[in-house]
Amino acid sequence: MKKNKFKLLKQGLFYDAVGMATAFIPGVGPFLDIIWAPYAAKKMTDMYEGDTGKIAAVVVFLEEILPFTDFVPTFTLMWIYTFVFAPTPKQKVQTIEVEINE
Repeated sequence: MKKNKFKLLKQGLFYDAVGMATAFIPGVGPFLDIIWAPYAAKKMTDMYEGDTGKIAAVVVFLEEILPFTDFVPTFTLMWIYTFVFAPTPKQKVQTIEVEINE
């Protein structure tokens, strides 16, 4: 991952706070989720590459669009998964044969 992991954490905390804030706006909050859900999904795919980013985007979309689920910190959980629990990819060792002519 090319981005700084702590920058991703900071962004994730911010996006989780915005997602949770919509739950506290009476009357308007659920309608804001209709706008916020696709935006949050796009930001998730921007922040995390590959299949895990796509899966996380679907999860954050559903979490934001469904009622009473705004309290789940999806961006933060994705950061924890990526930088704490995800297995590190094994490095492939490559050998090169060199022929020396004497």
